Amino acid sequence: MDAGLNSGIYKLLLVLHILAAIIGFGSVFLAGVFASKAQARGGREGLAVTEVLVDVAEHWSEWFIYAVPLLGIGLILVSDDVWKFSQTWISMSFLLYIIALGLSHGVHFPNLKRMNALGAELVAGGPAPAGGGPPPQVAELEARGKRAGPVGAVLNLLMVAILFLMIWKPGL
Repeated sequence: MDAGLNSGIYKLLLVLHILAAIIGFGSVFLAGVFASKAQARGGREGLAVTEVLVDVAEHWSEWFIYAVPLLGIGLILVSDDVWKFSQTWISMSFLLYIIALGLSHGVHFPNLKRMNALGAELVAGGPAPAGGGPPPQVAELEARGKRAGPVGAVLNLLMVAILFLMIWKPGL
């Protein structure tokens, strides 16, 4: 299935690869901004923003994010051996992608889902805590929010590192 870098199939796969990256990663890259805006709004409005954010990330963005390496593999296969899996920039890109997926699914998404559940509990109300003070969900939300920010930043940095590898192709 070798076609070379100037073939129509290679160029089509490249467009799809870049488009999938823009849609997939672009739609989650600003998640921290949306979360900050949601926190400023608070209540039902803030919860709605974070629920949409997690829903889009989980049910839309992730499919495009999953397509990125598949299309990349297609590019390698039709490159007429110009690109090889053994090249540093390719193997490092796959490694960073796998790390990002593991961090997303193992840490970030579960944390964001729990934050949404806590927000829903707060919005729904309920009896005031014994002894006054804020509901227990507030403390857990704050702790989880402190974790979400750095994890989101690491995910964004991993994406930038992968982009660097794709453009500069070190080790070539």
